[in-house]
Amino acid sequence: VQQRLDQVLSLTRENLTGVRVIRAFCKEEDEIARFNERNQELTKQQKKAGSVSGLLNPVTYVIINLAIIGLIYTGAIQVDHGILTQGQVVALYNYMSQILVELIKLANLIVTLNKAAACGNRIAAVFDVTSSMSFPETDELTKEAGEQDNKITFRHVGLTYHEAGSESLHDISFSVKKGQTLGIIGGTGAGKTSLVQLISRCYDATSGEVLIDGINVKCYTENTLRSKIGMVLQKAVLFQGTIADNLRWGKADATDEELEQAITIAQAEDVVAAKGGLQGMVEQNGRNLSGGQKQRLTIARALVKQPEILILDDSASALDMATDSRLRKAIRALSYHPTVIIISQRTAAIQDADAILVLEDGEAVGYGTHQELLKSCEIYREIYDSQYRKEA
Repeated sequence: VQQRLDQVLSLTRENLTGVRVIRAFCKEEDEIARFNERNQELTKQQKKAGSVSGLLNPVTYVIINLAIIGLIYTGAIQVDHGILTQGQVVALYNYMSQILVELIKLANLIVTLNKAAACGNRIAAVFDVTSSMSFPETDELTKEAGEQDNKITFRHVGLTYHEAGSESLHDISFSVKKGQTLGIIGGTGAGKTSLVQLISRCYDATSGEVLIDGINVKCYTENTLRSKIGMVLQKAVLFQGTIADNLRWGKADATDEELEQAITIAQAEDVVAAKGGLQGMVEQNGRNLSGGQKQRLTIARALVKQPEILILDDSASALDMATDSRLRKAIRALSYHPTVIIISQRTAAIQDADAILVLEDGEAVGYGTHQELLKSCEIYREIYDSQYRKEA
């Protein structure tokens, strides 16, 4: 019953979240049919479970009343033979009545315990899932030779997802020096997001090595590694609360001045002003903000912690070209000079980067500056030409 209830609630939540999409594609009748099907399965299982639990009380009454009949009949014979007195029989009858009440309570408790056990098992199943990734308890900071100037180094890195048929990334090698900007571009499914997630160890490379400051990322503790990195995900996620609360996810003790500085760099001053300042409320999942507004606030959240490595995973896709340009210029002017990785579908967003990595089907097909790639990389040139004509 609990499993069927999960399915019904999951479907209901999905329909409520995607109600606009359902209306846009006129799929209301199909979704109603899906809901009815899942609801019928729940109803069938609920009736079956209800029948079993509903039998407990009547069966208990029948058993105890049969026992009382047997008691009175046997007691009458014993009294007739002078073995028992009438008072003793009445006392036994009262004892049986008390037992009846307690057994009814026990029957109800059994139903409650069964429900609790089912819920507990499902919660335990979630807690039993453990990560295959382990972090050392202390930093093992042994720097490799020849890596003094490089902030990030990929050495013949490959990534294969669990139960995947083929590699998502194959033999990726490049390095980024401290304070440099790396642009990453490629088609949908080329492996751009997978690549940057190896830096923060959201996944582990299945072959090769990823180094930060000349040290393998597997040698850092989780807190040390994640404190070095500010990551803005492709999908902007905000939490219910004030703007200040959301921004302090990057740095819990950040002052209002630090928050305002990050907001200015992220070009989000107008967003904060429109919501009434830092104490302006953000609804659940940022429902009261547009896509571009959410993206700018998530960028500000990453900037608050002043990370050594700033990763922008297509995080300006909802911004207009002018705002995107101002944002990139402000990031380049940061006083602490982080190493920046920008993933974008726009060549205009990455053409000023110190180096650009071009990915195609999980492989690096080009690496160099904008001008170098226009001459040497056909895929990059095709992307640039198609966008340049459209923008022009």
